[in-house]
Amino acid sequence: MGEKDMLYLVATPIGNLQDITLRALATLREVDYVASEDTRKTGLLLKHFEISKPQIAFHEHNEEQAGQRIEALLKQGNSVALVTDAGTPGIADPGFTLVRRAIAAGIEVTMIPGPTAFVMALVLSGLAVHSFTFRGFPPRKPGARRRFLEIDQHSPHTLIFYESPYRLEAFLSDALAVFGDRDAALACELTKMFESVKRGRLSELLAEVSQEKVRGEYIVVIAGASEGHGTMKQL
Repeated sequence: MGEKDMLYLVATPIGNLQDITLRALATLREVDYVASEDTRKTGLLLKHFEISKPQIAFHEHNEEQAGQRIEALLKQGNSVALVTDAGTPGIADPGFTLVRRAIAAGIEVTMIPGPTAFVMALVLSGLAVHSFTFRGFPPRKPGARRRFLEIDQHSPHTLIFYESPYRLEAFLSDALAVFGDRDAALACELTKMFESVKRGRLSELLAEVSQEKVRGEYIVVIAGASEGHGTMKQL
């Protein structure tokens, strides 16, 4: 713990702050710098646990420049913890390029594991968990989104997507057109006060979403092609 010349990837809570691990707290207390996707949000997390550390902004718009600075700090003998707004660094969040940079530079990299939203959504979905494909955020434009979905049209694996509330209805409509009326689940606000997991056919979920005001980022889990289209009880 607290070794110099080490890059730590630290998973943080996806909602409920009690989900932070003891190792994560110990690491954040001992490193020299914290590289953050959003310094304001990370600042609130650090303040909650009474941790004071200098932060470096590291996000999708400055990855190259910030990555160079972090690499230099690591080579100077400092330890750096990378955190994102929530969850595991690199999973639909910044982190991949920094890991590649550190590996290429011969810098040691380790990870403090913790919450990942799509894993929780998959387990709660009631769909097959033994084989799955995480596809992240789909393209925003309709044509590109359809082509993106068609890649997995015949995949036997459970499919997992992240989607914005502003495009959720359009996404479900395209998924229904491409995959047919498969079993699926919508997870939202996981670990938070208004956590919800809706289960049913894609057509049922689409009808429900179209009639309510959706908020928060969604995780959409869809049955693979080999799982059939049997009905699931919504809980």
